[in-house]
Amino acid sequence: MQSIGVVVIGRNEGKRLQQCLRSVISEGVIVVYVDSGSTDDSVAMATSLGVHVITLDLSIPFTAARARNAGFEMLMKLAPNLEYVQFVDGDCQIMPSWLNIAADYLKAWEQVVVVCGRRREEFPNDSVYNRLCDIEWDTPIGETNACGGDSMMRVSAFKAVGGFNPSLIAGEEPELCLRLRALGGKIVRLDEEMTLHDAQITNIKQWWKRSLRAGHAYAQGARMHGHNSERYWVRESRSIWLWGLVLPLIAVTTSFLTSGISLLLLVLAYILLIYRIYKYGKTRSFKSQDATLYAINCVLSKFPQVQGQIQFHLSRLLKRQSTLVEYKNATS
Repeated sequence: MQSIGVVVIGRNEGKRLQQCLRSVISEGVIVVYVDSGSTDDSVAMATSLGVHVITLDLSIPFTAARARNAGFEMLMKLAPNLEYVQFVDGDCQIMPSWLNIAADYLKAWEQVVVVCGRRREEFPNDSVYNRLCDIEWDTPIGETNACGGDSMMRVSAFKAVGGFNPSLIAGEEPELCLRLRALGGKIVRLDEEMTLHDAQITNIKQWWKRSLRAGHAYAQGARMHGHNSERYWVRESRSIWLWGLVLPLIAVTTSFLTSGISLLLLVLAYILLIYRIYKYGKTRSFKSQDATLYAINCVLSKFPQVQGQIQFHLSRLLKRQSTLVEYKNATS
């Protein structure tokens, strides 16, 4: 455990943050909490638990990437010889034994630079949106292209690529993994329980904002790295534009000329797309109900995602700084 440090980031997480910090304090590792302008008692509570606390400068726009970098820098000052850093969001709890399992794997496999496990939604039955989060995080086991917000990284590799890109308001983890892979590093997901997540997404407005943020991330990622050999997020961005804007626009504008047939064809096209995604979900061993829910969400999310794409390109053309898209409710 002396080789592991933990960076926790949060903003108005309340009780969720307390549970998160207690889950890592109990592991006996050095912990840094980075607060991004909370208006609740997060800072006071974290301080009372004895963890190292950083409060970010309010004059600079908040991003998760910026917060994680700040936490990592503090870790290096406190313990410059750390080998591994576990990043975790303040709405998650680290599962017992995960830190040891992850560190042991990194120690055994030197070419692996990032390791993650199963992030599981704590209350999947509280809302359909929570359930969707749990399905989304059930990713394939083994070598992969990217990780999420909870993962353990090799310190030397993280330093070699300069950490997270602080200008990204979302999608900072896959973008970091892209740069790590370019240097020959490998990212692996283990068949192990890693974290419990408390999403508390209870309404369609929160879902829309979360999906909008994803669309923004796809657009920014494609803009930055879409020219590389794997055409990073180009296909995803094109799919968003096609299904979220182009096809509906064509169908609506031609509906008078086709006596509404174009609208019928559009509906049939969406049904076919849902079925194709459903079949893909079944290949990932999703239950039929989960595969159906996943497929419908993938299609419906194209609409808020295209809004996110538009917002990114407008901000770029107008030379405006993109700002954080928040969808979670603060908790007490």
